[in-house]
Amino acid sequence: MEAGTLEPPKLDGFSLVLPLPYRVAVILVAGVWGWGLNVHYLTTLKIDVPALIRYPSRPNTAGSVSVHKSTYHLATLLSIPLAISLLAFWFITYGDPARVVAWEALPQSYLFLFVVLLALPLHRLSRGGRHRFLTTLKRIILGGLAEAQDGKFGDIILADVLTSYSKVLGDLFVSSCMFFSRDVSSTSIPDRACGGHIAVPLLICVPSIIRLRQCLIEFYRVYRRGNRHVDGWGGQHLANAAKYATAFPVIALTMLQRNYDPTVVGMSVETLHKLWIVSAAINSSYSFYWDIDKDWDLSLFSDIVNKFRPAHTLNDANPHPFGLRTNRFFYANGIYYSAMVIDFILRFTWLSRLTTRLNWVNDLESGVFVLMFLEVIRRWLWIFLRVETEWVRSTRGPAPDDILLGEFTKIDED
Repeated sequence: MEAGTLEPPKLDGFSLVLPLPYRVAVILVAGVWGWGLNVHYLTTLKIDVPALIRYPSRPNTAGSVSVHKSTYHLATLLSIPLAISLLAFWFITYGDPARVVAWEALPQSYLFLFVVLLALPLHRLSRGGRHRFLTTLKRIILGGLAEAQDGKFGDIILADVLTSYSKVLGDLFVSSCMFFSRDVSSTSIPDRACGGHIAVPLLICVPSIIRLRQCLIEFYRVYRRGNRHVDGWGGQHLANAAKYATAFPVIALTMLQRNYDPTVVGMSVETLHKLWIVSAAINSSYSFYWDIDKDWDLSLFSDIVNKFRPAHTLNDANPHPFGLRTNRFFYANGIYYSAMVIDFILRFTWLSRLTTRLNWVNDLESGVFVLMFLEVIRRWLWIFLRVETEWVRSTRGPAPDDILLGEFTKIDED
């Protein structure tokens, strides 16, 4: 698109500084840094993350580079051209809307460079890690799930991460769609209907579909083995699949509200909004429960229930701090309590739409960006406890108050 061919739209100050392609780029690069921090801190706790995800072990020699350092190197490689591109964009456009719109090629070129640096074997930096990431990504997109000994846990972690990046991927599509459109610039006001009203919602659904299918694959494997005394009947996998399915009504109702047409929908805006609130509440509540009770094996909900039971029915054989579990690797109990509070708050950020004082957050591009970034941060914090939980399961076995993802025999029999 040639400079000066578009009439400059009214852009807010945030979009002048950080147009849509750069927002996507910043969150993607932050994700690489975040994974490095995940692995680095968990390593200091003597948790072997590469072993959990079945990443090939590296020789412990003077010249070897640890996984987290290799990730930091890759993140640095991705960050330097991003910083250069941003500085050049600010210098060239100087806050002028016409220039911001005209110079869309600069941020889009960085997104292209990001894909090249991450996907193509043009350099040796983090080659093994990048290859493993792309192999895993290809497998889960095509509907596969590795066996436990081949890296199933890594497949699940990546698929769960993608669910938190679903809106980022949607904006990546919007940015590319606008870039290749004749009448609009990717650095102008985002047109999230680019490519059709259902293209972006369908793309946002894909990560949840991937994760749902993984749950069904696990259920089928349990059913096929037929060893109920060891594996149970697989009900926990169906329950997990149902959790991801609750995201679809939220996405569909959001699309219907955004593109409301009474001749198509057949119900009022108020009814649509009420259905959206109910579906969002179910999705967030179910997901929060699963985070605490299943993904992190914390006893918050069971301990709350036990508070209302007669004293003689309580089992004090394996005492643990309220809401936690017996085996823990993090040094302070406050880490677990803080994680639960933060997870709850960030699971329910959609409540901001229900009050006029905070509804502006969802209307401004800066607010949308913050909400997407907060979801990525929530997933980043989730990874710490999810990996720590898996390490406890792998090295210390289940404490009597823990619930393992693959062992629900007692619950199923009840």
